[in-house]
Amino acid sequence: MTRGEKEWIQAELLREEHEKLEQHHCSVFQTMVNGRVWHLAAIEFGVCIGLYTLSFWAPQLLKSVFSGQHSNSSVGALVMIPHLVGILAMVVVSRSSDRLLERRYHAAIPALVGGVALLLMGPFHSPLFLVALLSLLAAGVYSVVGPFWALPGEFLTGFSAAAGIGLINSVANLGGFVGPYAIGVMSGWTGGIYVGLALAGIPLLLSATLLCLLPRRAQGGKLVGNRPPILNHRTKVASSVSLSERIPR
Repeated sequence: MTRGEKEWIQAELLREEHEKLEQHHCSVFQTMVNGRVWHLAAIEFGVCIGLYTLSFWAPQLLKSVFSGQHSNSSVGALVMIPHLVGILAMVVVSRSSDRLLERRYHAAIPALVGGVALLLMGPFHSPLFLVALLSLLAAGVYSVVGPFWALPGEFLTGFSAAAGIGLINSVANLGGFVGPYAIGVMSGWTGGIYVGLALAGIPLLLSATLLCLLPRRAQGGKLVGNRPPILNHRTKVASSVSLSERIPR
């Protein structure tokens, strides 16, 4: 990077810092009752149901399809395929989201794909189709991660970001219990796993819907923690320089 480019980036960071300081400050309690935070928590709750469904039930699902014809090592090797596909998809979607600076649809479309994959596992009992559907599920739930976790940073900063992200993550992790447990209960009632898998696809579809309904911008600007950073003399002088004079030519 040239010196001019470094100065431009520094000026941009200083400008963003001043914008945050100009917004109203928010306590931890105000963050906890913020509607947008709970909106994101509900989204991630559904995504975690799909993620933990993949982690807990994929090996048993594939083993039941093979009916004991393959060893546990063979089943384990097959289970690796969806996760490898999911990792590749996560990188591609995250890079696309950063390049286009778009988050909602980059998270909503993968969630939709994962939900549809779970719903389609019932009619197809072929190992090939199941591996393909599990790969779509993995690609869906893994690809949500990057764009989704960029969303809280659009309106949370400082201590508010720590409290809000912690709340979102705590609520979402409950989905890791609810999803696999509900599938187990449904399997006991119906004598098969496929109804439970279809049931686990519904929260993913709801998460995709909630992502599409998420406002493009948070109302009222960013929520800033109640201890704003202190700007030293050098920072104040640098930030007073016009941004147009720092843009590299």
